[in-house]
Amino acid sequence: MIVTTNLSKKYNDVQVLNIESLDIPKGQSFGLVGNNGAGKTTYFSLLLDLIKPTTGQIKNNNVLVHESEDWKPFTSAFIDESFLIGYLTAEEYFYFIGELRGQNKSDVDALVAQFEDFFHGEILNQKKYLRDLSKGNQKKAGIVAALIGNPEVIILDEPFANLDPTTQIRLKAIIKDLAEKKGVTVLISSHDLLHVTDVCERIVVLEKGKIVKDLITSKETLKELEAHFSGVVVE
Repeated sequence: MIVTTNLSKKYNDVQVLNIESLDIPKGQSFGLVGNNGAGKTTYFSLLLDLIKPTTGQIKNNNVLVHESEDWKPFTSAFIDESFLIGYLTAEEYFYFIGELRGQNKSDVDALVAQFEDFFHGEILNQKKYLRDLSKGNQKKAGIVAALIGNPEVIILDEPFANLDPTTQIRLKAIIKDLAEKKGVTVLISSHDLLHVTDVCERIVVLEKGKIVKDLITSKETLKELEAHFSGVVVE
């Protein structure tokens, strides 16, 4: 589904990403972890054509991302609040995204209605602009907007940050349902090792822009990741 080849990104001769090869098959729940500056957001930004690669390429369903926009109809993302339109209410924003993705108002209403428990009564019918919502509620709105239009690929950067425990649990169920039942390719970056091992069947560790671990998730994965980031040698 997503094929990365000889991909690098430099800023002022400083290399921030260097991935020789990374293949993410369709329907996989994929986690990207690493410390600050490891290259996680850079990789997602390249995948969404927000920045251009210095070398190499990413193909999304055989579409060369930095040369064509044909990947956009089946790919969605929420990276941060810059993806929102602050002067719209949540409902207006959902309808706007729906229009972009060929969904009418009833389609959007039907999807959004599935997430009433996720919103906790704090998003809809509040007559508040998105810019006036809390960081957590902005994130909830952005994540649900990314689900509009039945995308085949969903990219979420730090989706668990700023969310309360109840919402984090609900979000994990949403992500598992997307990948396991609907066959959506879900890519997640996170600093939260527990959450990412809960929801991702595969986890890649980035360090200084390079892949240092590529793990199929098992009951030992969390311990292995904790040992890696704490510098403990696992025998």
